[in-house]
Amino acid sequence: MIDHIAVQVADPAASAAFYDRVLAPLGGKRLFERGEGRVIGYGTSFPTFWIGPVTTGGQAREGHLAFSAPDRAAVRAFFAAAVDAGAEVLHEPRVWPEYHPAYYGAFVRDPDGNNVEAVCHVPEQP
Repeated sequence: MIDHIAVQVADPAASAAFYDRVLAPLGGKRLFERGEGRVIGYGTSFPTFWIGPVTTGGQAREGHLAFSAPDRAAVRAFFAAAVDAGAEVLHEPRVWPEYHPAYYGAFVRDPDGNNVEAVCHVPEQP
């Protein structure tokens, strides 16, 4: 149901470096840039996730972003890329049965303090 989402970031270059790394294991990449890299769109075939500078005054506010992963290996790769990029670990990859029996996710903080998750909704494949 989501067409796209955008978040405000304090430092577009730092956030872009983070998302370049952590979205790659999920098949995401930079697809659009405007304003000398200040507004950047990520996706697989068209931009569905956007970052841009704070335009409303004050600081960027925390949000929760959950990116879909095709399998559990991609969740683990996302997590490894995030940790390698210096992200704060919120929750290591694991099953979250309180959401549903096959919910497998990992949670980190991006450079602006957003809670960023990669999630797979299918059981582990042998």
